[in-house]
Amino acid sequence: MLFKILIIRKLLVGKTFLFHPFKIFDMKQLFLAVLLMICISSVGCSKSDGLAPVKPSPSGGGTSTPNRPGSIGIIGDTSNVTKTVNGGMVLMGGGTDVDAAFKWMIERSGGGDVVVLRATGTDAYNSYINGLGNVNSVETLLINSRELANDDGVAYIIRNAEMVFIAGGDQSDYMKYWKGTKTEQALNYLLNDKKAPVGGTSAGCAILGGFYYSGETGGVTSAQALANPFDNNVTLYNNDFLKVPYLQNIITDQHYLTRDREGRSVVFLGRINKDWKTAAKCIASDERTAVCIDKDGKAKVFGDYSVTRPYSYAYFIVSDAAKQPEQFEANKKVNWNDGQQAISVYEIPASVNGGGNFNVTNFKADEATGGKWYWWWIDNGVLNKKDQ
Repeated sequence: MLFKILIIRKLLVGKTFLFHPFKIFDMKQLFLAVLLMICISSVGCSKSDGLAPVKPSPSGGGTSTPNRPGSIGIIGDTSNVTKTVNGGMVLMGGGTDVDAAFKWMIERSGGGDVVVLRATGTDAYNSYINGLGNVNSVETLLINSRELANDDGVAYIIRNAEMVFIAGGDQSDYMKYWKGTKTEQALNYLLNDKKAPVGGTSAGCAILGGFYYSGETGGVTSAQALANPFDNNVTLYNNDFLKVPYLQNIITDQHYLTRDREGRSVVFLGRINKDWKTAAKCIASDERTAVCIDKDGKAKVFGDYSVTRPYSYAYFIVSDAAKQPEQFEANKKVNWNDGQQAISVYEIPASVNGGGNFNVTNFKADEATGGKWYWWWIDNGVLNKKDQ
């Protein structure tokens, strides 16, 4: 302000103003002084008002989106890029993340923009994924309300991703916040139109099946489900959320051996059979294990080496409409025997380079390699197994 006053004074000092009867010609100096004062004021008002500045778009990208709702962190270029993608799905069993599975997805992303989705947690995946391959950016969106899930900016970021990974947490949060929103629509667009690679671990994997277990009323153990297949916590849904290629007739399960979930997944198949008259299938993964399914529906099983347990497994579990449970009622232990051949299961050991082969488009036994077939059955609430 002092600077402004000094300039004006310099212009006007010693002059007589407009209203002096004999100095009318000094109007020009007064006009110039007022004009200069207005200009200086306008320059001063253009300074930041304390809001976050809009950052210039980094080079090497397309259209920038200055507002990033839901974002809790981004590494790399904030501008959108367009890369050629090669579709695929990753079903990860929780626990330690599988490096090889992320590299498999990054390769199919064409090195584009990676988006991690979650409803709780941090942006820890950003640096981890960024360190596994060459990508344009890695960003985490924390979508923990239906308002955010319906935000056009959130949908824009997801739709323009070349790879999406859904973190662990609680699948009932994902169902509660995302189902029936623009986030769901954006994910289904990626899966079925853009055909970008999409994966999830633990709860993020649980919602990728057409049939899915929500856990919204609390968890259910194998012992509980086998003792009462209609336990209140056996909460299942039928193809009303994500539309993942080849998985419409499949339910997934995770943390398989660590949390002893073999029995409950058989009960899930029995409930789907009872409730929707469908002989569904299940793909389950141990911890540190990932089932990677390519765009043609061919699956391989990736896992990281451990001294205490060299490899973990994935399980491809097949129910048969011709083999109905002998007892499957509320508050009664399950009996599903059928000559000790009720359920057919193919187990594939994980490998760092991808173990086995399985065609999830048809679950045909003669196309499965690298694993072993078993029979599973249930007697009086107890799961049993034997070689085929």
